[in-house]
Amino acid sequence: MNMGKNLTKSIPLIAGNWKMNMLSAGAKQLAGAVVKGAERLHSEIVLCPPSPLLGEVRTCLEHSKVALGAQDCHFQNEGAFTGDTSPALLKDIGCTYTIVGHSERRAYHQEDDTLIAKKAAAAHAVGLSTILCIGETEKERSDGKTLHVIASQLEKAIPASTTVKNCVLAYEPVWAIGTGKVAGIADIAEVHAFIAAKLPRLSGIRILYGGSVKAANAKEILATPHVNGVLVGGASLKAEEFLGIAEAAE
Repeated sequence: MNMGKNLTKSIPLIAGNWKMNMLSAGAKQLAGAVVKGAERLHSEIVLCPPSPLLGEVRTCLEHSKVALGAQDCHFQNEGAFTGDTSPALLKDIGCTYTIVGHSERRAYHQEDDTLIAKKAAAAHAVGLSTILCIGETEKERSDGKTLHVIASQLEKAIPASTTVKNCVLAYEPVWAIGTGKVAGIADIAEVHAFIAAKLPRLSGIRILYGGSVKAANAKEILATPHVNGVLVGGASLKAEEFLGIAEAAE
């Protein structure tokens, strides 16, 4: 039985966002390798493949401790929304998580915090948990606006339906995604502590870090106060690297 949705909030979450990568054969091979490696691990592990691969990856994850997640969802459960996927359908095909608000959705699809909140609320309504992403651009950081941006996103993007059980937050500084750059540990600690302090209603909510996370730097990142897991991009496309990150949380 898939254990992902039954784990408590104190357990680290290691989420792999495959983005627009992988074909069918490679997806099944990668998912199978992660399932095999995850047998010895205690962290919660989630794989988020491209939507057309969700069914095949789900088959690979059956009877394992690895959960299935989507990379995005619509805010309606049906309708004339060509190319979109409803949260109800994601739930129906076996997803327990969906990512919302990823910086690439914000940048390339002009998604704002209001839309992200609607998507998260729709996901919660059908029983999906959300990985809700927030983070500042390089210019916002250089202008000293990091905490102001984070505060605004927390205020506008988190719907009233959010609880510590149906949501994790992912702090992903935009300038560190896919660039090889990683925020300094002091910077990560500052932002994660700020997020935790800003959300007294959601005391104990898990906060992930994302942005060029690798097996080589995962242990130090995961040992940082208020870091309760990681959202992994490119490194999640190689089973050995992704499992190495998960092992760092043990």
